[in-house]
Amino acid sequence: MQQRKLGKSDIAVAPLAFGGNVFGWSIDEKTSFSILDKFVESGLNLIDTADVYSRWVPGNQGGESETIIGKWLAQGGRRDKVVIATKVGKDMGEGRIGLKKAYILRAVEDSLRRLRTDHIDLYQSHDDDRSTPFEETLEAYGELVKAGKVRIIGASNYDVERLAQARQVGEQLGLPLYQTLQPEYSLIAREDFERKLEPYCLEHGVGVIGFYSLASGFLSGKYRSEADLGKSAARGGRVKGYLNERGLKILAALDTVAERRASTPASVALAWLIARPSVTAPIASATSLAQLDALVAATRLQLEADDIGLLDQASAY
Repeated sequence: MQQRKLGKSDIAVAPLAFGGNVFGWSIDEKTSFSILDKFVESGLNLIDTADVYSRWVPGNQGGESETIIGKWLAQGGRRDKVVIATKVGKDMGEGRIGLKKAYILRAVEDSLRRLRTDHIDLYQSHDDDRSTPFEETLEAYGELVKAGKVRIIGASNYDVERLAQARQVGEQLGLPLYQTLQPEYSLIAREDFERKLEPYCLEHGVGVIGFYSLASGFLSGKYRSEADLGKSAARGGRVKGYLNERGLKILAALDTVAERRASTPASVALAWLIARPSVTAPIASATSLAQLDALVAATRLQLEADDIGLLDQASAY
């Protein structure tokens, strides 16, 4: 399995990340364990989660995903085989939100406890917090890196101007720099990333681990008409917006390439991302071992130039 560095760090990851938002939401602990086992056995190693996963589920408090990952790690012999990425900053209730130093220092301890580990490989600002100076946020991260509790830091949902400002502050004050960016990026959602963020990331060596890589499952080919939206109560509403001329054109191109390569639309959609020079590892989730197989297959699928050209043309914005 090929390895890629996260930004300019010395942390190497396989070219696909598992999205841990499904743990404690759409799959239970037992299924989560079996998927994580097979994920690692397949040669993959980057697991992305967040403290807020999955607070949106009735009865959940947040931290459920980290807790499941922690229980899996506690079985032994696994920690050095995986790169754990988690996030801080989204609303956890009771005023626990944002990127102020005092909150980050408290939140990281909660994540470490749930994950049952002494360090987080990649700790990410989940949202831009414009009410907190970059100096304060990066100073908190600097203390955590110095203490060995965090190896590197990343940003999620930042625009290019704020990402550049954070880098400038970090360089001026000798504080940690964001090594990765987590934007929405897929064949469906290209324009926002490609116009400004992608050139910036390439210029400054920022690793990209995009989310919604399969556009909430749309790019798997699971949803081809409004009649299919009922297949997922959680995602049907979002996917409905993709059922237009452009979305169906993208699905047709995925079908064509999948047939050429004896593959699946999901694998092809992920392989297109993996082939993008700016992308380190797209994030994708699976709720079954069969779905995981399609993710793993993407890391072994070599698209030809005409495949990429067809997909580029179909998804042009």
